Amino acid sequence: MRPRSSSQNRALSTSAWSVLANFLLAIAKGITGIFGHSFALVADALESMTDVFSSLLVHLGLRYAVKPPDSNHPYGHGRAEPLLTFLVVGFLMASATFIAMESIRHIRTPHQGPAAYTLAVLAAVILIKEGMFRWVAKAGSETHSTALAADAWHHRSDALTSAAAFAGISIALLSGGRFNAADDWAALAASCFMFYNAFLLFRPAWSEVMDEQVHEDLVQKIRVVAAEVPGVVATEKCHVRKAGMAYHVDLHAIVQGSISVSDGHQIAHLLKDRLVQALPEIADVLVHIEPTDSN
Repeated sequence: MRPRSSSQNRALSTSAWSVLANFLLAIAKGITGIFGHSFALVADALESMTDVFSSLLVHLGLRYAVKPPDSNHPYGHGRAEPLLTFLVVGFLMASATFIAMESIRHIRTPHQGPAAYTLAVLAAVILIKEGMFRWVAKAGSETHSTALAADAWHHRSDALTSAAAFAGISIALLSGGRFNAADDWAALAASCFMFYNAFLLFRPAWSEVMDEQVHEDLVQKIRVVAAEVPGVVATEKCHVRKAGMAYHVDLHAIVQGSISVSDGHQIAHLLKDRLVQALPEIADVLVHIEPTDSN
């Protein structure tokens, strides 16, 4: 069994820290929101609690996705990642729906205004969550993990939800209690952003499941590396499919039509080895040899 790559270990470590951060922040916001009479902060805590479950799903899913290929899964288990992202999107939409419904109920019901100290907690949360977004997003980009990218946007969603709550509580406090509902309007606005964010997460995961050809940058790198391999005259078709943090490539390479089958076979192996070495994100390459005199 092949050991995990550095990218896979980094993705797993990042997702584990994400779970812990979401849990601690959800507890802090929930306690502050309840005692500080801020539904926007309570809603924010509920959104963070869904983040705990979604981050846990991401971590468990990544542990499955990085398993090496076997007889039943010759392409590996990477497709678990986009499927996992769909679950994360579902959690996000469910929490957005609940927050929207509760916000409307609170707007229609007079209630006590929020406490001033809730602003200090929210300010700290915004800074922490934005930092988590940048850290997890960078890890997702560098490891090519769709699930980590989804988890990163959960952190950004939480930061913006907290920012909306901060604005709403500030208005409620500055108005001297005349606009206590501003806190709830802030929560409602945050739920709308959560729905939009869910769509942004859904789109790339759907693209991955459907094998949409959206990897033109990688295709260009493949053609550049292939052109440097001795015996390769040019490249023709190049199809790329993403499975988790890895890419699988189908490549047609053009060689001189006068060479032997054995020579063509050796060129194909050399081409595959060069590509995997030069582009570590590629898990496997299927090379089809085309002779120059082929129609």
